[in-house]
Amino acid sequence: MLPGDREPGGALLAKVRTDVSRETYARLEIYVAMLREWQSRINLVSPTTLGSIWERHVIDSLQLHALKPKALRWADMGSGGGLPGLVIACALAEQEGAQVHLIESNHKKAAFLRAVSVALALPTTIHAMRIEEAIPHLSSIDVVTARALAPLGDLIAYGNLLLKSGATGLFPKGRDYQSELTDALRNWQFSYQLHNSMTEPASRIIEISFDPPSQPG
Repeated sequence: MLPGDREPGGALLAKVRTDVSRETYARLEIYVAMLREWQSRINLVSPTTLGSIWERHVIDSLQLHALKPKALRWADMGSGGGLPGLVIACALAEQEGAQVHLIESNHKKAAFLRAVSVALALPTTIHAMRIEEAIPHLSSIDVVTARALAPLGDLIAYGNLLLKSGATGLFPKGRDYQSELTDALRNWQFSYQLHNSMTEPASRIIEISFDPPSQPG
C-alpha cells in the first residue's frame, strides 16, 4: 500500500458492494491494484488522489453507469487512466453486446488501458489516436463521456457526430458547472439535465442530448 493509502470504506463503498456483482467488484479491485502499480511509471491520476482512489475515481466513474444502466455501447474520450471508461467496462463485462471504446492519444496510457483490458477480459476497444480521428469511425454509440478533459463546449464539439446520431452525453463537472453550461449554450443547441454527484456535493453530472430534427408536417 502506498503512503497515505487507506482501505476503501464508508457508506459509499458499502453501497458499491451492494449495487454491483461480486465479479464486478473483484474486477475493480484488480483495476485499482494495476493502476497503482503503473502509476509508479506513468502519471495516470493525480498523485494526491491515490489515497482516496475508490471515492475520488472509481465510485465517481461508476455513478455514470448507474445513470444509464441499460446502455451497452459507450465512447470515452480522453480515457487516460481508464476513468470512467475502464470502470464502466468492469461493470459491463457480463453484459452480452457491451462495448466500451476508449480513446487515448498518449501511447503509454493506451498501453495501460490495453493491459487492464486483457487482464480482466473487458469488452473494450482501444483507440490510440486523437479524439478527432477516432470519433468518425464509431457508430451506434449509446453514451459518450469524458472526465476532467476539457470545458463542456469543447466536449460537445469533440463528440458532435455521436451526439447528432442520438448518443447521450454524460459529463461530470465540478463546482463551475453552471458557467461551463452557460458558455456551451451560447454555441450549441441541446437539451440537458443535471444530476447530483455522489462523491462531491458541489459537482454535477451534465446529461445532454441533441434534439432530433423536426419532421416535415
